[in-house]
Amino acid sequence: MAISFQDARKAQTIFEKAQRILCMCHRNPDGDAVGSSLGMGMLLEKMYPGKPVFFLCEDPAPDTFSILPNVQRMQGLPELKGGDTIVFLDCAEPKQTGLHETHPQLFDKTYLTINIDHHPTNTRFADLNFIVPDAASSCEIVVELADILGWKMNSDIATCLLTGMYTDTGGLLHSNTTAKVYRTVAGLLRAGARRQAIVAAVFRTAKLSTLRLWGRVLEHITLTKEGGAISAITQGDFRATGAEYSELTGAIDYVNAVPGMRFSLILSERDGIVKGSLRTLRDDVDVAKMASKFSGGGHRKAAGFSVPGTLQPEVRWKVVEPSK
Repeated sequence: MAISFQDARKAQTIFEKAQRILCMCHRNPDGDAVGSSLGMGMLLEKMYPGKPVFFLCEDPAPDTFSILPNVQRMQGLPELKGGDTIVFLDCAEPKQTGLHETHPQLFDKTYLTINIDHHPTNTRFADLNFIVPDAASSCEIVVELADILGWKMNSDIATCLLTGMYTDTGGLLHSNTTAKVYRTVAGLLRAGARRQAIVAAVFRTAKLSTLRLWGRVLEHITLTKEGGAISAITQGDFRATGAEYSELTGAIDYVNAVPGMRFSLILSERDGIVKGSLRTLRDDVDVAKMASKFSGGGHRKAAGFSVPGTLQPEVRWKVVEPSK
């Protein structure tokens, strides 16, 4: 599936008429959320000079992405005004923004909205939806939209968009790394994307607190008879290691590396909510379907969910008689 020229032109008309444009991503932003929000917003600033553009997220961007231009401009929602247009990036449904209860007017057609996302579970809640499940990242869709409209990128914009593509493909190692991904990456590099800075910040740098947290993740791995590699991190683990919640990102790839497993799962506890992150390397396992049982979603090979509650350990023992 690709973006149609007609829909791209509709988006362009919306942008031209907007008095202000608010680019918003999901809470607890990852590289694709941060990169697509910054990349889209900076493209809009370049194409419509003088038009106010805001970069919005309920949570600050992780320190990992401090290398990205304008990341310090990511902030909470300002006072809404008539004529605002909201662009949702990497959001499959309203609740992922963390604003669906406090600001329902964002989602009830009070404002013109555009939705750019690659999750197949996207609820298409905006007025204009660019949902491309075959895309490896939302950044890839932003690049496609820019190409259709003839928008030119600079080095800063390309760096933000390449960051999202790299993080959502695991540095071009995951199975979602298609031929189109390589072509898009090549185009961003030609536009001046700072690849080595991204690699150093995302894949070659880790705080001591992150390493300590990941150590606990690995220490807590258990294998289930269903073929799952499961680990759990409590709120106490975050406190003991001094790690922020965002520092758990990436640990699932190591849990997923246990040979012979059908899927991997990390459960993490935070403020009365248990979040689950699911991964699989197998083609016959759909972790998005597993996540949907807990009102979550995602992709066939990468998904997540959240439920109210806390984690409680369970220990089982059995007596084995000595062999005679």
